[in-house]
Amino acid sequence: MINTMNEATHTEPGWASGLPANFLEYLASSRVAPGERLPSIHEISADLGISSGKLREQLEVARQLGLVDVRPKTGIRRLPFSFLPSLRVVLDYALVIDPAYFEQFGEVRNALEVVFWKPAVERLLPEDRQALRRLVDRAWEKLRGDPIQIPHAEHRALHLTMFSRFENVFVRAVLEAYWEAYEAIGLNVYADYAYLKRVWDYHERMVEAILAEDFDLGYQIQIEHATLLHERPELHRLRWQKSPAAVDARDQAGEAE
Repeated sequence: MINTMNEATHTEPGWASGLPANFLEYLASSRVAPGERLPSIHEISADLGISSGKLREQLEVARQLGLVDVRPKTGIRRLPFSFLPSLRVVLDYALVIDPAYFEQFGEVRNALEVVFWKPAVERLLPEDRQALRRLVDRAWEKLRGDPIQIPHAEHRALHLTMFSRFENVFVRAVLEAYWEAYEAIGLNVYADYAYLKRVWDYHERMVEAILAEDFDLGYQIQIEHATLLHERPELHRLRWQKSPAAVDARDQAGEAE
């Protein structure tokens, strides 16, 4: 059938809203508020006209996506929407396939931080700005201490604090997932000392600009800072640390040469 109005047409049951499962469509259209209990599995399966076994499979998908909480005594509770759980699943899968995907994801994260940096930091409260100052001070204490420590916790907290008042759930999910991936591939364990000093010099100047409410200057520093990840020596290791299939392809390419 030709759709002259350019409207989406779905003929299969369960796709009326474009969602791939009966339960997801049911959940999306439900008036149950986040935190409240949904009906029992028996009631939902009867309402949807599917077996309890099929419903349990779909419930598990919804649970993995962070849409519901399922527990024996409390039943099924709807959770507030968050993009992070589903993004975490996909990103974890990608990094198992090829750890070098982290660099591509980092490019997405960097672009989002640059685009949304000013509207994010302009929303910060005075106590947030002072928290940024304390994070910079703690980081320098670690870098100048004996022994030297990697200020990873401060690094993560500083970037996420800058976006802590930003209300775009998708942007914040990408930024949080980035730091989880950063830790998963081990970039929090080791870093070149000269590289870390450069990073925190940028951070300090950026925070000083925020405290002075010179957001244009801070934005320019953020743009410069966003290029630093590509210069990190450990990323060269990731580019060659691939799945067996990717390694075979690389070896074959080498033989071809």
